[in-house]
Amino acid sequence: QVQLVESGGGSVQAGGSLRLSCAASGRILDLKDMGWYRQAPGKQRELVAITTSGGSANYADSVKGRFTISRDNTLNTVYLQMDSLKPEDTAVYYCNAQLVVAGIIGRMSYWGKGTLVTVSS
Repeated sequence: QVQLVESGGGSVQAGGSLRLSCAASGRILDLKDMGWYRQAPGKQRELVAITTSGGSANYADSVKGRFTISRDNTLNTVYLQMDSLKPEDTAVYYCNAQLVVAGIIGRMSYWGKGTLVTVSS
């Protein structure tokens, strides 16, 4: 059984910073793409940032220059450093990981349960 557990969400004033973490556990053989998505009230889930196993990263235009995604493959963990937060960043943030796990051929997509980020003006 694979689990993704997020942490680091909370409430912050505009201009502040938060750091999200997502740790994957279970019979993991290989980490592929790992990323962060968010869903604001009344809106669809959207990609925030993603990092490949090769270390490259891509960001949504709305967070470029403010958010930084990183990963530690030894800890099966992905991070999202969020700086210069804006009220429009308020959302539930979900971690996603593409993993190769024991007993399953090919990569599988796993989701965390989400962590709430609230930015007040």
